[in-house]
This record gives sequence, structure tokens and C-alpha cells, in this order.
Amino acid sequence: MPELRPHHLGVSNRSPTTIDVTQPQYWVLNRVDGGPAAPSREEVVIQLTPLADGPHEIARVIDQLLHRGWLRTDTGQRLRLTDAGEAARVRLRELVTELRGVVHEGISDEEYVAALKVLRRMVANVEGSNAS
Repeated sequence: MPELRPHHLGVSNRSPTTIDVTQPQYWVLNRVDGGPAAPSREEVVIQLTPLADGPHEIARVIDQLLHRGWLRTDTGQRLRLTDAGEAARVRLRELVTELRGVVHEGISDEEYVAALKVLRRMVANVEGSNAS
């Protein structure tokens, strides 16, 4: 069963396979893979920064994934997954699906949707009160 660690995705010590990756790294891998055309660094930063902990986090994550050999830039400076990056993305997708099953056990789709709506409303309330 996957181990829950703040901001990290992975599997527990009971499994022979461990992938040390943060949630923002997972977002970037999926974004680079997820469109009809390879995105530029700037496009990925703009699209994912609203989800991140700060304005520079996604750029740092891209650098980490380039250094790790999971991303590369092509001649047009577009981001592409390497073979190792694609293998990691596929394995992480399997782990996230397994983890989602564990987290959602005993919760109906309707309950899950209701909980998300409440949480989104709570975030909107906080953001609204910070604006005043």
C-alpha cells in the first residue's frame, strides 16, 4: 500500500519499488506529457504555479527533473519526457490510482464530490476574507 508523506508520492518500505517524487514533480511530468504539443518551460510554469506553494516552485521542479534525467529540452526549447521520465510517470500513475483507492475506500462518489465542494467553498471564503 502506498505510504502517505506530505507533498511526496511513493510506496512504503514493504514494496521493493520506491520512487521519491514530490506532488509538484508529478504535476510537471503529467503536464509535459498531457498536451497535443510539447510545452515550453514558461507554459508549464504559468499553468502550474497556481497549484504550487510559491511563484518559483514549478521552475525549480523543472530544473530538478531536467537534472534527474526525466525531462529534456528539444531544439525548440520545448520540454519532453525522456524514456526514464515516461517510465516514472506511468509507474506514478499506477501508484496514485492505488493510493486513491485506499483514500476513497468507503466513500461514495457523491460524498467525495460534496466534500470537494465544501473544501473549495472554504478556500474561497478564506481567499475572500484575505482580500478585504
